[in-house]
Amino acid sequence: MSSSPERITIDLEQCGGRPCVRGMRIRVTDVLDLLASGLSHAEVLQELPDLEPDDLEACLRFASRRLDHPILAA
Repeated sequence: MSSSPERITIDLEQCGGRPCVRGMRIRVTDVLDLLASGLSHAEVLQELPDLEPDDLEACLRFASRRLDHPILAA
C-alpha cells in the first residue's frame, strides 16, 4: 500500500487500485463527485460520516496534483 499524499492510499487489492481515503473503501472520486454535484464540505461529511475534514482537503489536493503536469505538444 502506498500513500499519496498522506491521507490518500492506493492498494491494488482494494477498489481496483483506485485512490481511496485512509485505506477505507471511499474512493477519491466518490468525494470529488459529491463536491462537484454541489454538496458543501459539511454535507459531504454528513453523507460519508467516516471522513474527516482533512480527508476532503486531501482529495482535492490529490486531484490537483494529478492534473498539474506538463503536456508536451508535438
